Amino acid sequence: MRDGYGTTNLQDIANKAGVAVQTIYFVFGNKRSPLKELVDVTIAGDDEPVATMDRPWFHAAMAADHEGAEHGRGDGPRGGGALVVRHRSRYTVQRAAADALMAKPGAWAGVSAEFAADVLYTLLSPEVYLQFVEERGWRPEQWEEWVHGTLAAQLLQPE
Repeated sequence: MRDGYGTTNLQDIANKAGVAVQTIYFVFGNKRSPLKELVDVTIAGDDEPVATMDRPWFHAAMAADHEGAEHGRGDGPRGGGALVVRHRSRYTVQRAAADALMAKPGAWAGVSAEFAADVLYTLLSPEVYLQFVEERGWRPEQWEEWVHGTLAAQLLQPE
């Protein structure tokens, strides 16, 4: 966090962890993997191998009405972030969220769950977050407010 993702290299991570850089390569393979693991643990609150869609907070979010979903912007128990999970399963999670969201009163009529899932998948991606926060210098809260407003405008009828 101190130096930013772009300027931090695997040797820096190894130095901070007190291990050889080869250990970092062996465990993670590349630079993106330690960041993904950090985000996963931050969002989930632990390093348990429990799928996002099996976590109680995910079920609670899916059961919430639009008002509850809008005001509970943090997705995990630690809040303040997107549903960030392993890349190949992230769309599955976003599709489940979209299916639940678009079936609720207040969703835009005619907006498909597939479109909503694509919007969620893109706006809540780690890449978009890093572009705004790391590259453009937005505060995480500023990014969260923008995402919330954009999602509401794209998927929900005005109150």
